[in-house]
Amino acid sequence: MTIDRIAVLGAGTMGNGIAHVGALTGLEVRLIDVSEDQLRSAMRAIEKNMDRQVRKELLSEEEKVAALGRIRTTSSTEEGVRDVELAVEAVPEKAELKYEIFSALDRAAAEGTILASNTSSISITEIAARTGRPDRVVGMHFMNPVPVMKLVEVIRGLATSDTTTEAVLELARRMGKTPVEVNDFPGFVSNRVLMPMINEAVFCLMEGVGEAEAIDTVMKLGMNHPMGPLALADLIGLDTCLSILEVLHRELGDDRYRPCPLLRKHVAAGWLGRKAGRGFYTYDG
Repeated sequence: MTIDRIAVLGAGTMGNGIAHVGALTGLEVRLIDVSEDQLRSAMRAIEKNMDRQVRKELLSEEEKVAALGRIRTTSSTEEGVRDVELAVEAVPEKAELKYEIFSALDRAAAEGTILASNTSSISITEIAARTGRPDRVVGMHFMNPVPVMKLVEVIRGLATSDTTTEAVLELARRMGKTPVEVNDFPGFVSNRVLMPMINEAVFCLMEGVGEAEAIDTVMKLGMNHPMGPLALADLIGLDTCLSILEVLHRELGDDRYRPCPLLRKHVAAGWLGRKAGRGFYTYDG
């Protein structure tokens, strides 16, 4: 199965990143969001990020203009998915919201369209059960920032077919990514390993073991991580980290995944990380 046209549902950071990479790959992209303001903001972000690639000589001005021309925006799911081979959902990490969207996608998309979720922890099998095409539902978990990070976790639900999986693996390779096939389980591989580390770093901060910079420096210099866990949590979004930990804690029933109270407190205060200007660190601009 060849995929030449995709829809991306959700024009936030992950959605505009997926649209950016898809358009540079030569795909026709339909970027969908209920908010026209969010769509305009997403297109500004995509153009700004492509301009950065032009300055770094990773992209020519002509390639940038051509890629931007491949992205169309719409607030209508029905219009956006009408003629695509793949629809990728990239909305906030809330199970009920994703279930609702996949039910709508199933009604609106053509019978052969693959439905993919960029979820970082929610069961693909449960998402697929909200549709009449569970064999064509798959996880396509991109990493943030999408234009830079090479990994895509391709998650097979219980009913995901070999044909669907192979088509998505091949698309990820065309997009310049390295796809890794994993099975449906809470947190998959990436967040099953990453989130306990971030959570433990927050516990270290809460218990006064070290300041944020000290904790991050130990992990960067001692473990050769490019970014410390607290700075990474700010980049991901503390609300997203909390949502993933809650899924892990609930689905696996193990208290080692219990979210740190300090993480809950930051989210309650609206200190969500870089996107809010404040998380475990304070950000200007």
